[in-house]
Amino acid sequence: MVVGFIGLGNVGSKLAGSLLRNKVPLIVRDLDPALAQPFLEEGAQWASSPVALASASDVIITCLPSPRACAEVMEADDGVIAGLGPGKIWIEMSTTDHLEVQRLGKIVQDRGASPADCPVSGGCHRAATGNIAILAGCERSVFDDVLPLLTILGRRVLHSGPLGSASKIKVMTNYLATANLVSLCEALVTASKADLDLATVYEAIRISSGNSFVHETESQVILNGSRDINFTMDLVLKDIGLFQSMADQAGVPLEISPKLIDIFEDGQSRFGEREWSPNIIRRLEEACGASVLAAGFPAQIVDDEPEERGYEVRPRGSDS
Repeated sequence: MVVGFIGLGNVGSKLAGSLLRNKVPLIVRDLDPALAQPFLEEGAQWASSPVALASASDVIITCLPSPRACAEVMEADDGVIAGLGPGKIWIEMSTTDHLEVQRLGKIVQDRGASPADCPVSGGCHRAATGNIAILAGCERSVFDDVLPLLTILGRRVLHSGPLGSASKIKVMTNYLATANLVSLCEALVTASKADLDLATVYEAIRISSGNSFVHETESQVILNGSRDINFTMDLVLKDIGLFQSMADQAGVPLEISPKLIDIFEDGQSRFGEREWSPNIIRRLEEACGASVLAAGFPAQIVDDEPEERGYEVRPRGSDS
């Protein structure tokens, strides 16, 4: 099985690296050819265009920063769709709009190929080791076809339902992570101003009911001062905006979500759209003259679990 991979950014490069490390024949493409060079040096092939990549691949993966970017890659005259045909599979691994992935999926199906939306969750550090979680929205038969590939890319793989279901769940999880990040910023700044030792506070949260995945990762780079979690404020706004749109479409009158959007719009206007997302804490640091730092924390999070072949996670009560 030859895999074509388009989009070698923060997450895409890690996912493509897992394929290459596990000897999967790989063709790559990115708007910045320099990002592809390390892959070419390790044996991957370069595609001159998206259509050339799709024509030469059995499975085509896109991992791009926005729904608009994906639409351009898919629908251009020399785009992926022009190179699709019966038996090929398109996997969208971006965090995207479920309506957009369904729209493109219909075009993919009209070409005789099969679509799947398979966003990942768990951070770049886990994407780098193949231990990230993957949600997969597609027909069950398509899921069965791609599961061996997904278990190379990730540790835990969940078939979420039909095409678009994974994208819906992914923006929900990113909304929850954002809410957790903002509440942690408030807690850490308050702890600092209350003259608590921040390293002690970190451990107290970690062993208590206040613990979370976001705390064990993002709180560490906040306390280090790097605030580098490989995720930027513009991407946060894209994701929580998609969640808000989904809630609006469903008629759910959210209360916390609009406030999170306001907070990150303000953070982006102050610090720049490409600022690391944990630096949203600077709004509070600057407001009360705090410096939320502590010794002994890493500048970046590294996954220290050994790489393992993934497996399917089945929902409770599932008899499939």
